[in-house]
Amino acid sequence: MSRGPFVATFAELPTSMPIFPLPGAVLMPHAELPLNVFEPRYLNMVDDVLGSHRMIGMIQPDENAGSDEAICQVGCAGRITQFRETRDGRYEMVLSGVCRFEVNEELPTTRGYRLVAPDWSRFACDYDHPETRLQAEQQRLMTTLEHYLETREMEADLASFQQMPVVNLIDALTMALPFTQQQKQMLLESVEPEQRLENFLALIYEGAEVPQSATRH
Repeated sequence: MSRGPFVATFAELPTSMPIFPLPGAVLMPHAELPLNVFEPRYLNMVDDVLGSHRMIGMIQPDENAGSDEAICQVGCAGRITQFRETRDGRYEMVLSGVCRFEVNEELPTTRGYRLVAPDWSRFACDYDHPETRLQAEQQRLMTTLEHYLETREMEADLASFQQMPVVNLIDALTMALPFTQQQKQMLLESVEPEQRLENFLALIYEGAEVPQSATRH
């Protein structure tokens, strides 16, 4: 992933960062996530990060923990790269994925949103350049993906997919395809691109064999 002049180096990643728990929404390190922010605590969050590192940790609630406050231990930090304030006081913005993290600890805060100390060390590979990795697997990915889309009667611009680096395509489709919350989390936690590719292929191969009416929502 190429880094613009305003993106922190790996060594410069923040030692504390607000998190935005959102079920079913994952951000991957080579993708973008549009957000519509309107709750007062998250408006505070955006105000605070705009004045500092501009980074927010997207993370899913842990649906198996039996607590509304429980979160998964792995999320992905994104930098605000597009931002607009609406007339009714909302923030419309885009987060560009930078690096995944593990939650080291949760920190006290007085601004309503949750704050964590992230541990970036497991995901240093997110700072590698992915453009040339996995390109030998492009045809296998495209063949399996085409079968998946046909089986589920979904339309997509396959020609544009073929122009994307494989790693970027997997990350974008992880966010876009109708995977379950747990499946998206599994892909998010697949550290190396090779592992993520195999897990992704297994999911779409399984999804192509399951009738659409039988899939879980």
